[in-house]
Amino acid sequence: MTDFHCLHDKAVIEKFLRRETDLHLYEIGDLAEFFWPHTLWFASSRNNQLSALCLLYLGQSQPTLLALGEPDPLKKLIKSISDLLPQWFYAHLSPGVELAFLGTFQLESHGDHLKMSLKRPALIKNWKDSGSVRLGPEDLAEVLKLYEESYPGNWFDPRMLETREYFGVRKGSRLVSIAGIHVFSPEHRVAALGNITTAKSHRQKGLATLVTRELCRSLLDKVDHIGLNVAANNHAALSCYRKLGFDIVAPYGEFSVQRIP
Repeated sequence: MTDFHCLHDKAVIEKFLRRETDLHLYEIGDLAEFFWPHTLWFASSRNNQLSALCLLYLGQSQPTLLALGEPDPLKKLIKSISDLLPQWFYAHLSPGVELAFLGTFQLESHGDHLKMSLKRPALIKNWKDSGSVRLGPEDLAEVLKLYEESYPGNWFDPRMLETREYFGVRKGSRLVSIAGIHVFSPEHRVAALGNITTAKSHRQKGLATLVTRELCRSLLDKVDHIGLNVAANNHAALSCYRKLGFDIVAPYGEFSVQRIP
């Protein structure tokens, strides 16, 4: 018999997610106290063993559902909790899981994406810094300005600057390139990169590679697993990440999801 329920036990959640750590870096990172109060976890069990798990993250104005793993158990789980899901949300879904929403929700695809993980850290460990700077809360104004100009609509939580795991490059007095994190948990030894962009006037100069490399070098002192998400058709970014030692872990899709009236 299959049982569907909300789950609140961090240890049980982490044990399940650690079956595929690189696939679930975001969820594992959200177990950190910095993120945990903004999470809802839904699980299905069969014969007292977890069979599927998904996370609804509520820390932003638009909730985000992460449903990654084996499609069939996840589809059954989502159908069972559909009445508990918000009217609209964003979703990261393993291929095939989106079928669980048909008839109840309308989906707008934002394309195929890839999860990548740093598998060859030796490629970055011996590089010397080339002028990047570590950023913090005092740099918020210029960080927001760069994102407004070069990465509008990105998912950025200003609280993440408190970790000081953001790196940038300045040309003159202007911040022109940045790399940061979406999740970071030294306790759970994981980090997920994000919010990486370069001003349009300074692209194709290797700045994104530079700041991402320095960020990874910093994180490697604190975590064991570093990952990121990237659009499958973003060939420039894929080339950059591969040069830094990242390999593809799994495909997934991103969707805007809205309940059908």
